[in-house]
Amino acid sequence: MSYLRLEKAVMTNLQESLRREILRTNRSGAYSSSTLVDCNTRKYHGLLVVPVPELDDENHVLLSSLDCTVIQHGAEFNLGLHKYQGNNFSPNGHKYIREFTCDLVPTTLYRVGGVLLKRETIFQCYEDRILIRYTLVDAHSATTLRFRPFLAFRSVRQYTHENSTASREYQQIDNGIKTCMYAGYPDLYMQFNKKNEFVFQPDWYRGIEYPKEQERGYASNEDLYVPGYFEVSIKKGESIIFAASTSAIKSSSLKSLFEKELSVRFPRENFYQCLVASAHQFHNRNSKDERYLLAGYPWFKCRARDQFIALPGLTLAIDEPDYFELVMKSAEKGLREFMENKPLTVKIYEMEMPDVPLWCIWAVQQYCKYMGKEEGYKKYGKLVSDIVGWIIDGGHSNLRLDENGLLYSNGREKAVTWMNSTANGHPVVPRSGYIVEFNALWYNALKFVSTMASDLGDGKTASDLEARAELCKTSFVDTFVNEYGYLLDYVDGNMMDWSVRPNMIFAVALDYSPLSQDQMKSVLDVCTRELLTPKGLRSLSPKSGGYNPMYVGPQTQRDYAYHQGTAWPWLGGFYMEACLKLYKRTRLSFIERQMVGYEDEMAYHALGTISELFDGNPPFHGRGAMAFAMNVAEILRTLKLLEKYTYQK
Repeated sequence: MSYLRLEKAVMTNLQESLRREILRTNRSGAYSSSTLVDCNTRKYHGLLVVPVPELDDENHVLLSSLDCTVIQHGAEFNLGLHKYQGNNFSPNGHKYIREFTCDLVPTTLYRVGGVLLKRETIFQCYEDRILIRYTLVDAHSATTLRFRPFLAFRSVRQYTHENSTASREYQQIDNGIKTCMYAGYPDLYMQFNKKNEFVFQPDWYRGIEYPKEQERGYASNEDLYVPGYFEVSIKKGESIIFAASTSAIKSSSLKSLFEKELSVRFPRENFYQCLVASAHQFHNRNSKDERYLLAGYPWFKCRARDQFIALPGLTLAIDEPDYFELVMKSAEKGLREFMENKPLTVKIYEMEMPDVPLWCIWAVQQYCKYMGKEEGYKKYGKLVSDIVGWIIDGGHSNLRLDENGLLYSNGREKAVTWMNSTANGHPVVPRSGYIVEFNALWYNALKFVSTMASDLGDGKTASDLEARAELCKTSFVDTFVNEYGYLLDYVDGNMMDWSVRPNMIFAVALDYSPLSQDQMKSVLDVCTRELLTPKGLRSLSPKSGGYNPMYVGPQTQRDYAYHQGTAWPWLGGFYMEACLKLYKRTRLSFIERQMVGYEDEMAYHALGTISELFDGNPPFHGRGAMAFAMNVAEILRTLKLLEKYTYQK
């Protein structure tokens, strides 16, 4: 029995199948994505979506979809599906689906009368190329397949509409054609491994609608250009491979290329394998061969904070320290450029966020635990020492070290923490002043670098940092601990935020905590009672003012809900680490039950990965981006921690 298998009843029920998505990526940031029934519901969906650096910094949908029609005895059965205005679906190809599996590659089985057709999709790892293999499993008479490509040639943030500017020109190439709708775009090469006939029949398909965009309050309609169609005969037992790419390929090599790509695919036969495969989808490299982790798909780029938080879980937790080092090499380069006030030469965004250097130290700390202190100090000791010294010397323009040993950051006019939603140009949650996780991370960093200095025989530095840590600890307790047993979220002069938020969990979960054992247990208890859900920690307690747990509606409505009660799995990772830290093996079964809530997600939303966030109230629907790096990372890190405590003597 396949782990990721959906039967006919689910696939033919559009209410069920349209909310399930599939995502496949490569290392350039290009991807292929749609719903399981190949009906695009987002403007970000497309069979071939690629970066076009000559135009801008966004991805662009070149090939939106490919409709396949089965022809027998002159009768045509179109397997495609599109949503048009007025809630009209056509041509309803989903009714022919018998099952969908995804244990190795996305595979759809269609039955049309006596025809049984299998469709398998692969996105090539190191080229911007989608490969689709059609196999005629069974047929009782001569069969022809007709393929109609729907072209967009637009940014993922825009739409295309019928116009006279779009070029209709095309050129015949090896078993296919190449075409380009607009100047500045790369050519789109569409080829088969078998001789075929291309019939030039240009037309626009008008009024295609994307319900996900409609739900979000955005424009949701576009027109797609179809240059014509390909026809090719197919025999029982035969496979035909279609390729769409920004570069030509020898059509005779498509069969072997498909088999080669298939052989290196990571299986998705259980929860852990799904997460590992998902972890690899965030890998990204540019032309300079620098390595990054994308924050998520389909619209996120590499963001500094997200990258450092996700790095240990996406690499060390799955025993891939080499990739940690490759990513850290690019990240360290960017961080040092920022610290030295030089222009960034790396493709990492939001490096200026005040907590980024603190999360970098945390990531290095995890590396030291995995690889051993000696190796960690050797590789990154100077970096973390330099970061701490830079902060002490006031190097960051928005991270001030006050005399009480705490870090102060101004977030009143611009969001500076991970709670970064804005409305009308201002932060929805204006966290400013002494921010609880900033200072928990700072105390942890001071203790970690102090211990490192001591281990390396630098007693003077160790003593100085230890004194700073003690001052920070005293001030942290005085500033954040309140009489109700939890921590204030931020304190700015006379302004104290009493909201019960998850940011206090870091003061418990980090290796070095400024809190006493009793204080840590009290904070954990409050998080358990008021914030814990099956999908992670809520961003705000239901008992606090402004609780808004449903991430739905137009953009402004969602902005106000983004950090006001929605649940985040990556926060749940730190919560579970805190549980194990305080209660050891006695909480193992509790945490294992929590993991079930995440495993349930493998067959919903985007198959085999974790959504960006979830509603804070039942039934905890997944929302936002279809795949989010920090969430996948922290679940993987939790699984690694579970393994450690399970086998601990």
